[in-house]
Amino acid sequence: MSYEQIPRATAKRLPLYYRSLRHLAESGKSCVSSSELSDVVKIDSATIRRDFSYFGTLGKKGYGYNVERLLDFLRETLDQDELTEVMLVGVGNLGTALLNYNFMKNNSTQIVKAYDVDGDKIGTEIAGVTIDDLRDIQAENGNIPVAILTVPAAAAQKVADQLVAVGINGILNFTPVRLSVPDHIRVHHIDLAVELQSIIYFLKNYPLK
Repeated sequence: MSYEQIPRATAKRLPLYYRSLRHLAESGKSCVSSSELSDVVKIDSATIRRDFSYFGTLGKKGYGYNVERLLDFLRETLDQDELTEVMLVGVGNLGTALLNYNFMKNNSTQIVKAYDVDGDKIGTEIAGVTIDDLRDIQAENGNIPVAILTVPAAAAQKVADQLVAVGINGILNFTPVRLSVPDHIRVHHIDLAVELQSIIYFLKNYPLK
């Protein structure tokens, strides 16, 4: 099976597996079973085994998975040895928090550019990243593949169009707007209000035992 045929749900779980295995390796764990990994990532062991089975034989029955070997495989699969530069558009409260965090625990991803329209913010620096004028974004040359969008909803589509025009391939959209972009652009929507409403609904209607 080619990587293009890997289910999207499986692909989205791979970074979680990678992060958890890193913690296990740092704690001295050399071998882990699917049930042990299940306790860490809170995903049932059958799903974990099925996810890994798409990539061939990664473990041994009765032995489990070699942590370092699995880490090496996921590191290569997720391109963890290659730095991916990211830009952020919209330096409000959420954008500022993301700049301060800047994926400090993930040395393969880093916000290197930030844009805003607020004259009081333009030219200032947050966590080592200078905030540039959004009007200057057309100078981007397509070297940054991913953008994080944290602008007001009313500006989301217009800014998305600008991002497409400068060669962005992927957008992590924190606005509630469902963006209209060309087919070759991948958009992941992170709607915090919807997620909060969802968890409240499940707490009320499906309490954990």
